[in-house]
Amino acid sequence: MTATNEDTIANRICRILAERIVTGELEPGTKLRQDHIAEEFGASHVPVREAFRRLEAQGLAVSAPRRGVRVASFGLEEVREVAEMRAALEVLALRHAAPHLTSAILHQAEEATVEADNARDVRSWEDANRRFHRLILTPCGMPRLLAAIDDLHSVSARFLFAAWRSDWEVRPDHDHRAILAFLRQGNTENAAAVLERHVQRIGQKPVKNAPGSLRGAFAIVG
Repeated sequence: MTATNEDTIANRICRILAERIVTGELEPGTKLRQDHIAEEFGASHVPVREAFRRLEAQGLAVSAPRRGVRVASFGLEEVREVAEMRAALEVLALRHAAPHLTSAILHQAEEATVEADNARDVRSWEDANRRFHRLILTPCGMPRLLAAIDDLHSVSARFLFAAWRSDWEVRPDHDHRAILAFLRQGNTENAAAVLERHVQRIGQKPVKNAPGSLRGAFAIVG
């Protein structure tokens, strides 16, 4: 197997495992068994180890001596940290993207906002919300910055699924519309200020544990 093939397989394994972690199919603390995953994907251990490394870089997995690789847990402090990081990086991207935003891009972003407003489940909302952010940020033309933001969005999605996976609440997104209005006016600084506040919003919802007790689940809701 060539290095390129191994890299492609590692990408696929990482993408599928990340999806399982983000949606809660793989819960915090679950051990990721290298041999089982290699067998599932018909791969050697090399791309599986690379996929694990990428999951760790995204904050979705952790490794420890003699414990192996497990799905990362998270708490309120991590949710806050990701919100702060996203806010800082997305504001930076927006300032660079704003001069290149066309009316067509802003129209697509508005369509994504309408779709999010009408979403009936958390997955549909997250897809539309992420599309809105990508549309207004991608014209910055800074691929490393966008890759970092995309990783943070994946972690944000995990928080969201943990809190609202089974009971999504439909909510209109006034911040998205305010951002679009300011961008259409050419007022980048006001758009950036709304975006920063928007991404830093954190919601809490009580979620039942398996034994029936309640815990607080926190989510970035922007």
